[in-house]
Amino acid sequence: MRQASVERNTGETSIKISLDLDGTGKYDISTGIGFLDHMLEQLSRHSLLDLTVRAEGDLHIDFHHTTEDTGIAIGEAVSQALGNRAGITRFGSAIIPMDETLSRVSLDLSNRPYLIWKVDFTKPKLGDMDTELFKEWFQAFAQSAGMTLHVENLYGDNNHHIVESCFKALARSLREAITIDLRKSDAVPSTKGVLGGSL
Repeated sequence: MRQASVERNTGETSIKISLDLDGTGKYDISTGIGFLDHMLEQLSRHSLLDLTVRAEGDLHIDFHHTTEDTGIAIGEAVSQALGNRAGITRFGSAIIPMDETLSRVSLDLSNRPYLIWKVDFTKPKLGDMDTELFKEWFQAFAQSAGMTLHVENLYGDNNHHIVESCFKALARSLREAITIDLRKSDAVPSTKGVLGGSL
């Protein structure tokens, strides 16, 4: 059972996550940030992860801590559910269109976290959410999940479409990477025999 539950409690946020890598895309998400909820719903639906998120944070200050800590907690849950990562496909990539927008995500569940972020916005906010916080979420998620993650918006005009296509591309890439390779379901997908480390 590739499932995990994570609780993260700090002076800034209180977060509970439950996750099933082999789900059907069911979600129940409440962060107090409407647009972030919408993006996490997309992540769940298109990756087929079952995802429950309950987050309470210092939204009276801004959305930064809740956004970042939610990324950390979901990433930790993904990493825990993967265990030693034996049998996974490991790599995933997707190019996702959304109207005038096209975005690409490639990832490696290498247990060596790294983020390349090539996404620009023309507005400082989407609704009440600062657009700069999307990079913070992807960075936190990649770090905690042990993922090398490349996110590029190839082109687009609408900032909502740009963000949403990035989350959907992440979802489809993750769905591919976590899939069990039936030809090597008992083996860690690395010549080293373990994922992680400096090489």
